[in-house]
Amino acid sequence: MTQAAPQPCDLLIEAGWVVPVVPHGVVLEDHAVVVSGGSIIAILPRLEARARFSAKETVCRPDAALVPGFVNAHTHNPMTLLRGVADDLPLKVWLQQHIWPIEGAVIGPDFVADGVRLAIAEMLRGGTTCCNENYFFPDVQAATYKRHGFRARIGLPVIDFPTAWASCDDEYFDRAGEVHDAWRGDALIATAFAPHAPYTVNDANFARVRMLADQLDIPVHLHLHETAQEVQQSIEQHGQRPIARIDRLGLLNDRLIAVHMTQLTEAEIHLCAERGVSVVHCPESNLKLASGFCPACALERAGVTLAIGTDGCASNNDLDMVGETRTAAILAKAVAGDAAALDAHTALRAATLGGAQAIGFDHLVGSIEPGKRADLVCIDLSALETQPLHNVVSQLVYATARQQVSDVWIDGVCKLRERVLVDMDIDGVVANARQWRERIAQVRNA
Repeated sequence: MTQAAPQPCDLLIEAGWVVPVVPHGVVLEDHAVVVSGGSIIAILPRLEARARFSAKETVCRPDAALVPGFVNAHTHNPMTLLRGVADDLPLKVWLQQHIWPIEGAVIGPDFVADGVRLAIAEMLRGGTTCCNENYFFPDVQAATYKRHGFRARIGLPVIDFPTAWASCDDEYFDRAGEVHDAWRGDALIATAFAPHAPYTVNDANFARVRMLADQLDIPVHLHLHETAQEVQQSIEQHGQRPIARIDRLGLLNDRLIAVHMTQLTEAEIHLCAERGVSVVHCPESNLKLASGFCPACALERAGVTLAIGTDGCASNNDLDMVGETRTAAILAKAVAGDAAALDAHTALRAATLGGAQAIGFDHLVGSIEPGKRADLVCIDLSALETQPLHNVVSQLVYATARQQVSDVWIDGVCKLRERVLVDMDIDGVVANARQWRERIAQVRNA
């Protein structure tokens, strides 16, 4: 009997361990992932993969874990250019007295494009392959992400006061429609409505967001229950807590991506589960701004889709999803009073598949499964800091640093090869960031 000829493929990635995330809790030792046309077509033992497939390129990483690309489910990436500008302040003071005035002076298409470009470089070096963006000039953001082949859902901003992006309510919605139409059906870029927060968006605009989100079939990305002050202000102004108000306006549903959620009652947790709300946990930003503690374990155990985000560099101050996942896992144990809360496998799922589910990309990414896009990350576990290797996923969550990310692919296209970014001028990115530092310093000193 004649042996069948090996099947051609584009890429064969051999790893010491493949962590597919689905099925949950599984680690495949000495396996390979086969990629063709940007999609994963097989996951096999390494020797079997070599026998069955003839690859244009083979990448062998025997000391690495291959994981799905991290999904940063809430970020304001142009704000990388504001990293460290106004630290050690509470949210309202930080936002209203520092961030908003600086943004008012410098924000524009160039600021947004340059900030996103810096963020893409940082995210790729940390194993992040997809983000859920929330900032102004979404047209510029979308074009920049697309130019660099980075997967993103772009927020269409709505807020109750004029900005450099739009001068009135109608303009916010008109421009949102234009951006959505321009990127409808794109393979890498999608949109969501991004009303800023309950304290900056009125009932009429929330109702308009709800109607249009339903018509366009896109999510709603909202800061919600971020601080105790926000909750108290809502009670005073609207006679109800923000979640109750959002529910009254018809937005508490499976389209809602609720970010922060540090002030929740048990009843609100179960209501979110019942309505299919997704929650994005941003532990380091919440800790740094003293905003409170998201009950991540209680949400996850109630059946809420739990994702992880870094928030922006102005309040974190990094885009490190490896570190963020570790913080989320450890903080969840303290908040729950339970050392078993948000175990390593569950935390990794939240940082990958949970984020993809929250932003509606789980049919594309978030796990290593045949048919999904090849957004993949190799993490080198040979360093002394991750030895001895008793448990791969435990090491990934509790002991690994983002500097151990060696290789990254998006849609099967290599973006980071042995710690070197592909097709990005890092010296230029850094020089550009320094120019923005000088410009922002002039604004602050004026």
